[in-house]
Amino acid sequence: MQKIAFLADETHEAQRALDALSKRYGSISAAKADVIVALGGDGFMLSTLHNTQSKPLPVYGMNRGTIGFLMNEFSEENLYDRLKSAEAADINPLRMCAICDDGSKVDALAINEVSLLRAGPQAAKLKITIDGKVRMEELVCDGALVSTPAGSTAYNYSSHGPILPIQSDVLAMTAISAYRPRRWRGALLPKTAHVKFDVLQPDKRPVMADADSRFSTKVLSVEITSDKNISHRVLFDPDHGLEERLIREQFV
Repeated sequence: MQKIAFLADETHEAQRALDALSKRYGSISAAKADVIVALGGDGFMLSTLHNTQSKPLPVYGMNRGTIGFLMNEFSEENLYDRLKSAEAADINPLRMCAICDDGSKVDALAINEVSLLRAGPQAAKLKITIDGKVRMEELVCDGALVSTPAGSTAYNYSSHGPILPIQSDVLAMTAISAYRPRRWRGALLPKTAHVKFDVLQPDKRPVMADADSRFSTKVLSVEITSDKNISHRVLFDPDHGLEERLIREQFV
């Protein structure tokens, strides 16, 4: 039988589930486990994946939160059987390198998306460069983001970006409330793309950057790449894997 490490969010429901499952199946530290069972919502799943990156164990989530796209249905029954039959999805995160106006450099990883957002009353002005070639001299907008396939149903989808198949070697670049060019929604980029946003008029139009809720303020430029050297393995119940969920979401 697999050795399980249970991790839970601080909410009452998650803590109650942690107590029940630990009593039933036992729980050991992540350092000695074969698999991690995360109890919470999608935010807690992202936090768990980031926090266990140094020991890349497969993570099986059970929903005890408000959103559970990355989670499985909660049940105390037959957990060993569910883990044994689970399907795996491997996710490469995005790496963000942001340069701030004080000269500091911020590196962060994002499993869902890296987003740039206006941080003042005026719209942001961004220059977009892909693989060293300027593709858009000026995008006037509330912001822009680059999303992984796994994150394409999150902020990207809310911003009218496309849902991407999980196995596709593609990233979604999506504009947030674009003002000029008004009809520009974004682009599909190869996973190997090196994306750079330069913030124009940063004093007048300040911009912040966010990598899975890791914020950097007053950024001057942000570079984004997919980190193929890091892989997170997320487990799903059969016929409820991430590929199936991404397809099903498009027909709701």
